[in-house]
Amino acid sequence: MKYLVIILSFLVVAACSRNNEAEIPLGKVERGTFYIDLYEEGEIEATRSVQINSPNISWRYGMLKITKLVEDGSQVEAGDTVVIFDPSEVQKAIVDSEAELEIKEAELKQLKAEQQSTVKELEADLEITRISQEISRIEFETANYEADIRKKEIQLNLKKANIALERAKEQLENRKKIQQEELKQKMLEISQSKSELNDARETLQKMFMVSPSNGIAIINHNWSSDNKFQEGDQCWSGYPLIELPDMSELKATVQINEVDISKVKKGLRAEIKPDAFSDSVFDSEVIKVANLAVNKERGSKIKVFPVEVLIKSKNEKLLPGLTVSCRIIVDEIDDVLYVPLEAVRSEAGKPFVYVKNVTGFEKKFIETGETNTDFVRVISGLKEDQEVALLNPFAEEIESEEENSKQNADV
Repeated sequence: MKYLVIILSFLVVAACSRNNEAEIPLGKVERGTFYIDLYEEGEIEATRSVQINSPNISWRYGMLKITKLVEDGSQVEAGDTVVIFDPSEVQKAIVDSEAELEIKEAELKQLKAEQQSTVKELEADLEITRISQEISRIEFETANYEADIRKKEIQLNLKKANIALERAKEQLENRKKIQQEELKQKMLEISQSKSELNDARETLQKMFMVSPSNGIAIINHNWSSDNKFQEGDQCWSGYPLIELPDMSELKATVQINEVDISKVKKGLRAEIKPDAFSDSVFDSEVIKVANLAVNKERGSKIKVFPVEVLIKSKNEKLLPGLTVSCRIIVDEIDDVLYVPLEAVRSEAGKPFVYVKNVTGFEKKFIETGETNTDFVRVISGLKEDQEVALLNPFAEEIESEEENSKQNADV
């Protein structure tokens, strides 16, 4: 009976052991090309595109307010209206400019009438003075038989008449010059009013923006809200609102951290996997690596380097604005062993794995090399096709021992 109990106990333990082994996920030691890679997220955009910017308008019209905006991602034709801005301020400016111009033109007419009246008065005064001077001249010429005192008086009267005539002429000429300057100033004011009116009328036309070419309208982000522009938003003059991408060539821009940027070079092979349909992978190539770091996000102190990756494959599913996962292959090592990253553990700084054998699992120290997102290169200690545990197969035993030690300590 005693031996029967022992045998049954052994069978139960063995069965439990087999069940535990069956529950442990396994990985395999594989041989092949080991890829050293980087994974980053990015967004698809066109390498070339037509940018539709908000119009450049005068500050006197205030900020531009969007009242109508084409739907993001919609197909547009050349000449289609894509943005309408609130024209109320511009229309008010037109009315004000028209009224101001009308006032200035009325003032010009009044000024010309006043100047004409003044000139006529001065010309009349000049004519009277000229006649007086002529009379004095005749008296002087016929004063031969007058007494010397009378001759002297006539001579002085002629001299006074000559001076008065010259003064009248100068006064008329000076008044004409002043009037010319007054007219010039008034005409300048009218010209400025006309210019402001024309500017307001031209600006009113700018409130209705049309597409310069065919394409898909991609709405840009509003820096103040960090969302895409929408109806009701305000924007500054000359701000990029809509992008019409050239769909013949697309790229993805990803952000690489400061630690890894030294590994990334122009010409490296890459793979693009859109989040919207992750079952598709598109061959790509690094075409540009930024020389200067930028903030990862607005207000963030984390620095990253923008890297542009050209998508070589073409697919109608690929559209600007799609988020993607980008794998950049930094290096390739041919004909080496590697195991899943989850299989490798460390003890006192030495890596090891649990290798599956006929009786269970065996702890085995190994020498490792490079790592990537999923695998670790094995330099020595393992053979191809060996199976390794992805979880600690003795975790339950360790937990049981720790629990017993805790209970004993409590007693």
